[in-house]
Amino acid sequence: MKSKFNQNQKEILKKGWSYLLVLPVFVLLFALQGCNKKEAVDKDKPISELSIYNLPSKWTNQNGQHIEMVDLRGKVLVMVMIYTSCKSACPRLVADMRNIESRLPDNIKENVKLVLVSIDPEVDTPKRLKAFSIENKMEGDQWEFLRSTEENTREFAAVLAVNYKKISPMDFSHSNIISVFNAEGELAYQQEGLGVNSDATIKKITEEAVKLN
Repeated sequence: MKSKFNQNQKEILKKGWSYLLVLPVFVLLFALQGCNKKEAVDKDKPISELSIYNLPSKWTNQNGQHIEMVDLRGKVLVMVMIYTSCKSACPRLVADMRNIESRLPDNIKENVKLVLVSIDPEVDTPKRLKAFSIENKMEGDQWEFLRSTEENTREFAAVLAVNYKKISPMDFSHSNIISVFNAEGELAYQQEGLGVNSDATIKKITEEAVKLN
């Protein structure tokens, strides 16, 4: 299921752009050692208004490191929103993410980051996210678990068109969507549902990732 940003999503990203500081980083990458790798994403290139890298929100990963979305620029992102205490849909979403990762061609895996964003930041502390990554054998560098404030989480969910609602202290009702973003943070594809065929998702990830080789 391809997805386009609606006006509300565009406004959220434009608002983020007004806060984002573009650092004067002048790093030119050339293939000097005979490898055929293309130049990485130009960090000085203006960020498009539809990029999630316009968002100014701060996040913490499973290792306790503080990052912004723009720090992920240059990788193809495969993103899903879950919460670690979920016993119904989330285990299936996690399994779908692991299945996608396992089917990616080896020559493009280093260009891909698989990101799981918590919708329950009060419970999902960095320590809990770390334990969850270990429990689910998602400890490699390609895996990133993120949590932030309630406000930032809501804002990010709106950009991904993910709806969620707390129905009890330990339970949420939420959309089951896996989103693919290109290296510039622009939405390229969305997969909706649990245990669905991921062929189209993997094809899109590969198409975007191979551009970085």
